[in-house]
Amino acid sequence: MRKVIGIGETVLDIIFKDDQPIGAVPGGSVFNGVISLGRAGVDATFISETGNDRVGRKIVDFLRQNGVNADNVNIYPDSKSPISLAFLDEGNNAEYIFYKDHPHDQLDFVYPDVKQDDVVMFGSFYAVNPVIRPQVVAFLEYARSRGAILYYDVNFRASHRPDLIRVTPNILENLELADVVRGSSEDFEVMFRKTDPNAVYRSEVAFYCRNFICTQGSGPVAVRGEGGFAKDYAVEPTDTVSTIGAGDNFNAGFVYGLLSQGITGADIRAGLAPAQWDALVGSAQLFAANCCRTIANYIDDAFGRQMREAPGRRQANPSTDKTI
Repeated sequence: MRKVIGIGETVLDIIFKDDQPIGAVPGGSVFNGVISLGRAGVDATFISETGNDRVGRKIVDFLRQNGVNADNVNIYPDSKSPISLAFLDEGNNAEYIFYKDHPHDQLDFVYPDVKQDDVVMFGSFYAVNPVIRPQVVAFLEYARSRGAILYYDVNFRASHRPDLIRVTPNILENLELADVVRGSSEDFEVMFRKTDPNAVYRSEVAFYCRNFICTQGSGPVAVRGEGGFAKDYAVEPTDTVSTIGAGDNFNAGFVYGLLSQGITGADIRAGLAPAQWDALVGSAQLFAANCCRTIANYIDDAFGRQMREAPGRRQANPSTDKTI
């Protein structure tokens, strides 16, 4: 059975509304997506690091409680776990302040088993951080050599604009390694000073990766794919409690769609059919919309159960192509 491996940061998100705390949940860009996949019944593993404190122990326990393998989360004995303050505005969009006290940043882990057509999710500053870049890129290259599908969410926030020049080579290398690239219009404004999806794709991404997704908040999702595929997908209005994790869960829904439809790396390289893109984006939007309806950073348990029990759900196994 195929599995998903996420590599990224862990953090405790403390959420504020009207300058008052209203919740605290484990988070992190790839972490949020992996939790949702675990809730949806996907075989998922997470690679990360955290501190040896109450927050770190909560994060590791939370992964396991949601069906995610946490054996590759390294716990540093002399570190405090990162904290994020997320302030929701009138539209329930978040502004962040991050606090991190990690003197190590060594990312010491044993590689999990990676098989043909497993999916590796990576992204945010964690995927380009020069301090841990050697370990991250070595794992990505290993996963690619094993035939995994690499899904890259650039997730490059404005707070890292001063770092852009020194990490640009790492961004370009990630684009080249990836089979699918997703980012928001805000990410691309920070990285390339462009927000038009066509301009970003033609001038910045297509040379490295042919499969590109640009989300634009409540605006349409722009998809450009191998073989000249181009389509914009409308976003259905939803009652939003919090947008925290919306993009992360879009990623989770897309990856869930890859598995449930049995789409392989060879399929992606050959060029997906319009109906496959439609189903993948539809799945991604369902996950994102469900996340936005709660204060948490992931799909809720009821939606996860619905995904686990979805009729006809299948994963293509290179040897058995069995239904699960």
